Amino acid sequence: MNGKNAKEVVINAFEVIRMLFMVIERFKNRDAVAVYKRYREHGRMAPDGLKYVNSWVEPNFDRCFQLMECDDPKLFDDWITNWNDLVDFEIVEVITSQEATARALA
Repeated sequence: MNGKNAKEVVINAFEVIRMLFMVIERFKNRDAVAVYKRYREHGRMAPDGLKYVNSWVEPNFDRCFQLMECDDPKLFDDWITNWNDLVDFEIVEVITSQEATARALA
């Protein structure tokens, strides 16, 4: 737009919606050593498009809680294949508290 007082408006018609997932990992036999050794040697081994956000581990190494982000939940299949001999997985789609509030009060 031209003009001294005109404002340019940009509209993004193709906004990518990223989904959040809480990944609950249970270390088989509470063997965190094997998990951390593989991670040290090979990294997270997540496919492109599956983004690690943050994680928390119980002090007794029973469970790890990882927040992951992606736009295609099928990406978890390849990632889990790399780890399912050491870890049992539960994957739960989650939304932020801010989004939950907006939805609940809409």
